[in-house]
Amino acid sequence: MQVFVAVVMEESFTAAADRLETDKARVSRIVQRIEEKLGARLLNRSTRRLSVTEVGRDYFERASSILAAAEAAQAAVAQQSQEPKGRLKITATPEFGTTRVDNWIAAYLSKWPKVTVEAVYSIRFVDIIHEGIDVAIRIGTLQDSDLSARKLGEITYGLYAAPGYLKEAPALRTVDDLKRQDLIMKTSSGRASWTLVNGQATEKVSQAPRCALDNIVAAKNLTVSGLGVAQLPRFMAEPYVAEGSLVRVLPGWASIPMPVHAVFASTRYMDPKVRGFVDLCRDAFGDGSDANLQ
Repeated sequence: MQVFVAVVMEESFTAAADRLETDKARVSRIVQRIEEKLGARLLNRSTRRLSVTEVGRDYFERASSILAAAEAAQAAVAQQSQEPKGRLKITATPEFGTTRVDNWIAAYLSKWPKVTVEAVYSIRFVDIIHEGIDVAIRIGTLQDSDLSARKLGEITYGLYAAPGYLKEAPALRTVDDLKRQDLIMKTSSGRASWTLVNGQATEKVSQAPRCALDNIVAAKNLTVSGLGVAQLPRFMAEPYVAEGSLVRVLPGWASIPMPVHAVFASTRYMDPKVRGFVDLCRDAFGDGSDANLQ
């Protein structure tokens, strides 16, 4: 069942073999034996692609449920020992993964020597069930689903510029003064704008930026270089403020904080390796050393 499910998910005997750390011929033989035993064709094979038959789709759904139940049973037993072990597969966006999740992984591996970690940093929305992900770190409002989620904390933002830029730029005392500034903005769906709040006040900043990027780390780098004003996550910018490379401008004005959640499969028993990682991430936010800088 594990082999067949892997073939359907990967849409390839070769990719399934890589995932299962075996060879293509063995995977093909196992699928063939399943079909012979059931007396039904589960896959249509061609030189270019694999497709699942109607019977094969039904078998896949039932086999997936059985395997999930088996994993839950194993997790229930592992729960008794309380010691994380095995492989933990994590996904996050590349930006947040390389700036925050990397640190959490390092602390997690140091704390639990019997665990290995595989991290998938991707800009696409990863289907954690079908891709075998244990924990997804997601930023923003969650969509309704059957998955479980635990809030880790919030990312807060601020407006920043380099001291050298501020020395040469027009005065920056109010939000309206941003109209005369060089702005560095992260784009979203081709649009570059900020909605800034300060208590009950709200201001929309939608002028053409001097530089628009789709990567917040790049925006931080250009801001440190003195090219303009940017809105940055505080966990990313504040270390540069401490060393004198950046200055926070218009304190109090920023976009609303973004929630960060750990998302995982909804099961009755949380695997100790998942629980250990989620607890560590939440502690990182809660102790003031991570992304919920105020």
